[in-house]
Amino acid sequence: MGDIRRRGAIALGITGLVAPLTLVLGGGQAQAATSCTTQAGPYQKQVEKFLGRPVDGKQSAADCKAIKAFQTKHGITPNIGYAGSVTWGVMDLMNKQKAVGNKPNAAGKCPTNKGRIACVNLTLQISWIQDGSRLVYGPVPVRTGRNGYETRTGLKKIYWRDIDHVSNIYNVPMPYSQFFDGGQAFHSVNLSMWNPPGSHGCVNMTPATAKKYWSLLKNGDDVFVYGRKLGT
Repeated sequence: MGDIRRRGAIALGITGLVAPLTLVLGGGQAQAATSCTTQAGPYQKQVEKFLGRPVDGKQSAADCKAIKAFQTKHGITPNIGYAGSVTWGVMDLMNKQKAVGNKPNAAGKCPTNKGRIACVNLTLQISWIQDGSRLVYGPVPVRTGRNGYETRTGLKKIYWRDIDHVSNIYNVPMPYSQFFDGGQAFHSVNLSMWNPPGSHGCVNMTPATAKKYWSLLKNGDDVFVYGRKLGT
């Protein structure tokens, strides 16, 4: 990378290793990650309700199978069907994102006097594009920086776009990269948007969302990042 922009556009936001979650279940022995636990978790009833299971607070084989499938889909480890804080945290976030509906800027946190702008709410892990007060696209779930690699807040501008970018730190592809703050960018990943603990600072998106952002934004467009991701 020859110029200063390219030197600055290093990929701090591509996916990393999922932090292991250790669970000690009954009798002090942890069950193997490939098994299905018979233990009810502290969020058993909430998880059962979210998954449409009978809400009785008791772990059944069918409950475990449903919880385990959810954990596997979203990269939650260990995926043993235990209704713990990480699993419920993901579900609770999904509920809050759904409740936003088509009014992501109801609180007026993202500026409406900038014309076209991409907004990122770290607290709810959502992003959208607006033009003044008019919603152009979204809101959509996104995956932002984990603890120690937080997506930086404030008003920024897209300064470099690279449709086929490859991270020179992690040597992994970052398709549809749009850089707005040093090495932090919007870009696509082939991961669940709810995969914990998060990125290395970038705003991860599904391929479909990243492509849409690429078509709607250009160099010089504003980006506003606000809030605080849970756990950072």
